[in-house]
Amino acid sequence: MLNDFFRINLPYGIAQNINGEWMAFNREYMPLGYNNTSYKGNPGKDFLDMPVYTKYEKISEKLLIEIAWGEEGIFRDDSGKIVKVFLYNDRSNPLNQKHDKDEVWDNYFEKVKNLSKLQVV
Repeated sequence: MLNDFFRINLPYGIAQNINGEWMAFNREYMPLGYNNTSYKGNPGKDFLDMPVYTKYEKISEKLLIEIAWGEEGIFRDDSGKIVKVFLYNDRSNPLNQKHDKDEVWDNYFEKVKNLSKLQVV
């Protein structure tokens, strides 16, 4: 359930559609800002009729690996291309941390900062 600003409005991950465009999705796998779970879908496969995908230049595999919370946070298609990345998991979620909270937040916002540099094609 989405019950706070973080889970509704900040990225849990990004996913690519078949056109090579990317969308950021929240903790319930919906476009950022959505808080009604009746819209819940599969980022990269759903929401194709909505203007939530963007084509970015120079989005490298290196960047995608850097922003993922680990190898388990990277999803590849049948050809091995990265198509979905999760920025955190339950253990690395900044809201769930009891120790070193500042370090976890800094790590998360560094990922968001790196994504923020992407330019539209």
